[in-house]
Amino acid sequence: MAACASVGIAMAQGVLAASFFISGQKFQVTADSLTVRGFSLYGMVDVTRKHELVPVMVNGFRHATVSGLCQSVVVDIPVLGTRTLRLTGGDGRPAEASDMFIDATTETVKDATFNGLDIGVAQGALTKGPVDPGDRNSRFFDPDGVGHQAASTTLKGVRVSAVALSAGTFSIPGLRVQLDQGNHACP
Repeated sequence: MAACASVGIAMAQGVLAASFFISGQKFQVTADSLTVRGFSLYGMVDVTRKHELVPVMVNGFRHATVSGLCQSVVVDIPVLGTRTLRLTGGDGRPAEASDMFIDATTETVKDATFNGLDIGVAQGALTKGPVDPGDRNSRFFDPDGVGHQAASTTLKGVRVSAVALSAGTFSIPGLRVQLDQGNHACP
């Protein structure tokens, strides 16, 4: 837990690029609003350390501005019980990320606006939004598979259940990291 908090603080200060290896544990990411330049969406399979396969939807963002960010993971700790590690920020001033990828299992958005939207693009031909370089070399990446892309998008009321998140840079003003007893997942 302390290591996760340290990584979160280092990411917020721009010292470390955001990168999480898939553990198989799902976490929640919510945002009041997410404004993106260069959006892509494609199917992929992530692999856990135990070699379990997890199908995901990879959301790629060349540049993202995030207001009201919340990330939480609920864990059961032997003897101590359930705890929630929660990171919040981007309330007064929005968080910003570049080359960000969210490997999601479910997503809901209250309101979505896309500009320059293309649905049904071959994954290998995505150009408006990024494709994770590691995904292009994966045996699970299908260059002929279905992808979506948009020049820009604005999403409001975002709620994502994810297994991985990575970014080239992720600047989070007003970052707050806390570990609380009980289940306090992002709303």
